[in-house]
Amino acid sequence: MSLRVNGNQSTLLMSALLFNGSIHPHPLTWEKDASISETAQEWPVNKTQLGSDLPLLGHEEQCHMSPVLTACLVSLYSATMVLGLVGNIGLICIITHRREKVNVTSIFICNLSFSDILVCVFCLPFTVIYTLMDHWVFGSLLCRLVPFIQCVSVTVSVLSLVFIALERHQLIINPSGWKPSLFQAYMAVIIIWILACFTSTPFLVFQLLTNEPYTNVILPTHHQFSQTYVNISHPVSYKNASVPLHLYRSLFAFVPTSPHMEACVEHWPSQEQRVAYTTWLLLFQYCGPLLLVLLCYVRVFVRLRHRKEMLDRARTPENQRITHSRRINIMLAALITAFALCWLPLTIFNVVADWNQEALPVCHHNLLFSLCHLLAMSSTCINPIIYGFLNSNFRQEVREVLLHCCCFHQGGECEQFPMSTGNVEVSHISVPLPCKNNSV
Repeated sequence: MSLRVNGNQSTLLMSALLFNGSIHPHPLTWEKDASISETAQEWPVNKTQLGSDLPLLGHEEQCHMSPVLTACLVSLYSATMVLGLVGNIGLICIITHRREKVNVTSIFICNLSFSDILVCVFCLPFTVIYTLMDHWVFGSLLCRLVPFIQCVSVTVSVLSLVFIALERHQLIINPSGWKPSLFQAYMAVIIIWILACFTSTPFLVFQLLTNEPYTNVILPTHHQFSQTYVNISHPVSYKNASVPLHLYRSLFAFVPTSPHMEACVEHWPSQEQRVAYTTWLLLFQYCGPLLLVLLCYVRVFVRLRHRKEMLDRARTPENQRITHSRRINIMLAALITAFALCWLPLTIFNVVADWNQEALPVCHHNLLFSLCHLLAMSSTCINPIIYGFLNSNFRQEVREVLLHCCCFHQGGECEQFPMSTGNVEVSHISVPLPCKNNSV
């Protein structure tokens, strides 16, 4: 689905091709050598052609990530999680450090950072462990709860960006008109979380644990994979003269099978409902919000350019205010652009996985998902960086907080003096003097 960040599509190296939990299975009788009927499962039609991938069955190691690549992915995921947590927690602390400077935009920025923290806590560790282990080990409750929180956090992020754009649009386009108050901003945050929870509710309903991907595989027929799943958790031979014995062995050796392993998957009543929900998330979480934000910022930039042309010759306070607003809008537009670019690959991956699964590679499914997912998760690190580097007030707040922490640690007081005094423009940057201890 569009901005889903869980690893359901990459549960197994072949699970996306060997398992589909959209429709309840129908029993099918197979004949054993001992003439005992074994009930297998016949699942929905999977149009993925595995005939071209048959050579992979004898070369299992080609489809697994090398230890070096796995170590690199784990290192990148760990660095992303640490930077995302430290950056966003620090951003919230800096913004709330001086309550008298809190405004509507900073409230939405804090809400965005809090949702990024949830992404770092609930998306990164669970997804990377699930992808690397190829089975779910966190129990039934977390199987439902983790995807729900993941979807909620992503929805909160994108809706926070939308409200930021709407607030800037109102301030620039209609500066003398209605301006949202702090109370209204807090109410908007509550509405954002309610909408996010409502949108993510299907994950609580249709998410479940199953061992089907580890106990049932597709039987090949005439070098093609049929639509029939056979339970291979028992060492039973099936009568099918059209299938070479070595192909059976290669297939069974290739697919990790264990009745004790479970996968956390979406179990929809029908494929149509699954695709409908995918389309809804694509429009509500990505295309619609980004289009609305784009329209807002286009109008804002056009208006600011028009005002700047009118006041270009005069160095007036109004001109300086417009320049300051333009810098803020550039920073906020950079946040939107980073979000759109970071989430685009994973959005495309999830949409293709639901709409046309056969377009995804069989062998490198996990690797492709991990790269797309890692790029999406990097947005949690980019937001504090953009907000810090493009906001001079934020950088000054960081200096003051670090100075305060340094002096508090040393048990002293700090003095500051301006870098320049005189009949010139005074810099707002202060240089701290060494802390003076109060002890005699």
